[in-house]
Amino acid sequence: MNTALLYHLLDVDPADGPAELLHRARGSRHLPHLVLSALAREDVRMGEPARAELRRARARADRYAGLALDLARSTGVRAIHGLPLAGYYPTDLLRPQAALDLVAPGEAALWQAVVRLVTDHPVETIDVTLLGDRPHHTAVTVRWPAEDPLLDPWYRVRLATAALPGDCATVPVRPYLVADDHVECLIALAEAQLRRGRNSGAGEPLVAPDPLTLLDLSCLTDQPFEPVETAAVLAAYRLAPEAAALLDLAAPLLPLGTLAAVRTALTPALAPERRRRAEAAATPRLPVRHGTLLRRTVIRHTWDEARLLGAGDSHDGGALLLTPVADYLLGAPDASPTLADRSTALDALHHWDTHC
Repeated sequence: MNTALLYHLLDVDPADGPAELLHRARGSRHLPHLVLSALAREDVRMGEPARAELRRARARADRYAGLALDLARSTGVRAIHGLPLAGYYPTDLLRPQAALDLVAPGEAALWQAVVRLVTDHPVETIDVTLLGDRPHHTAVTVRWPAEDPLLDPWYRVRLATAALPGDCATVPVRPYLVADDHVECLIALAEAQLRRGRNSGAGEPLVAPDPLTLLDLSCLTDQPFEPVETAAVLAAYRLAPEAAALLDLAAPLLPLGTLAAVRTALTPALAPERRRRAEAAATPRLPVRHGTLLRRTVIRHTWDEARLLGAGDSHDGGALLLTPVADYLLGAPDASPTLADRSTALDALHHWDTHC
């Protein structure tokens, strides 16, 4: 990867210079840090504010890597998507890290990791989502301020018991990733395209992937993909249409290298997956419930898992989720609880506190 690729993907004329390249990058999430690292590698002149911003971004990336290593050793969670992809970048280029994504081998490990984060960091928000009914998968996002919260994004760690959540409709939850690291990274990029909702009825993205996705792909093009095996893995994870469309859209923009053969090998899997999705569309969507925070609690160190209280348990018409770190009222993603809902839920918590 070189600066010429950045100019190309960000649609900047090299004659306009590095200042315009950085200006364009500032409209694309955390790409400024990657551009700054690329310019520093080429000894482009920059002032102390830019160098300080780059130092903070590198420190942030190092902190995420340290967190992932520490939590892997202590709880068994492991990093997926962003951090593994960063490992394929040249050592002097900084891949943007909007968040640290971790997958846990089970709910107990997930909450152990959350407790560790809450204990060791000034966590201000803990968001919880349940995917599915019985059994369900749990996703938790914790956030805390950066050292300079006015200039830098907050730290954000996302933990889940499912590596690939799917679309809650035609693509199911796939809890585990079992493949070579570079294949897992390709799977993660295809899953991200699915999550963005950039698809037609056939499940294929309609618009070009964002610059970061293309940069990620460019770092994978020289990896030792075995085309037939890789295509079979993508098909097994129900991502053949997303992977094929992603590679088709990337092909005019960058050399695909070993991924070109993967795209060819994907072709036989596309029609069967489209048929499967069409049939699955007639089945009910997987329920998704988001938690509205009712209260943070003293850490319940003796709890290995959260406790889900339904209407019969909580004496109300909703559902409560009691976790090792906080308690929540569960509801649909697009619904906000009323004051009456919250009041009833708090009464139910008080009942639970005094009788359980």
